[in-house]
Amino acid sequence: MAGMEKDTPIPDVIRLHQKSRVLELGYGDSSFRLDFEYLRVFTPSAEARGHGPGQEVLQVGKRNVDLLAIEPVGTYALKLVFSDGHDSGLYTWDMLHNLAVHHDELWQEYLRLLELQGASRDIDSTPRAVASSCGHHH
Repeated sequence: MAGMEKDTPIPDVIRLHQKSRVLELGYGDSSFRLDFEYLRVFTPSAEARGHGPGQEVLQVGKRNVDLLAIEPVGTYALKLVFSDGHDSGLYTWDMLHNLAVHHDELWQEYLRLLELQGASRDIDSTPRAVASSCGHHH
């Protein structure tokens, strides 16, 4: 089966549940439910991750974000389109599998960082001026 040798598993089930606000990923007999907020705060985009260690931008105020669309990118990733306009992160199969398998510890670490920074899951306090600081590479 594709992706089962040395590569990361590719989900054989991808279901968007708008009402319960989760993306379901199935890998054979195991299934994972990743809520929209979790997927949004762990976006792989350069805007949020930065271009090196220490440049990460904590994503805040995403509790009520919706996932509007899922678009396949080649055979290696999904592009997720969120209701806050964010759509620049490519979620590779490797990343999605990692987010699914390590959900609990990643989420706890996120909540810890929010608390440390005095930030909120409900209020987006990200300055808008820096939101488009990427994409000007030559």
